[in-house]
Parts: sequence; C-alpha cells; structure tokens
Amino acid sequence: MNTATVGLAAGMSLGFAGYFGGFWAFLLVAALGAVGLVVGLVVQGDMDVFTRRQRDMSTRRQG
Repeated sequence: MNTATVGLAAGMSLGFAGYFGGFWAFLLVAALGAVGLVVGLVVQGDMDVFTRRQRDMSTRRQG
C-alpha cells in the first residue's frame, strides 16, 4: 500500500471513531495509531530508538 492509501485508511478510522464513539474514542484511536506508527517504523528499520537514546545520554553526561 502506498502512503495515500494508508493516510486514507487512518483518516477513515479516526472519522468512524469520532462519529460512533465520541471525542474520547477519537483520541484513543489517534494515540494508538501513533504508537503503531512508531512501532512499525522501528520494526521496518526507519527509526532507530536505541542509537538516539544513547547519543542523548552521552551529550547529557558531557554537559
């Protein structure tokens, strides 16, 4: 699936959650979608969480 299709599916799921479940369901779906995005990027290899964390820790110790 390309990016436009994924964006369409995400928008539709948020719309359904907002319409049928109200505002809090909309926020829950949005938050879980963001968590799923981060996990997907880490699994795919596009985001390296551990390298960033190690770099941030080393700069804090020096400063």
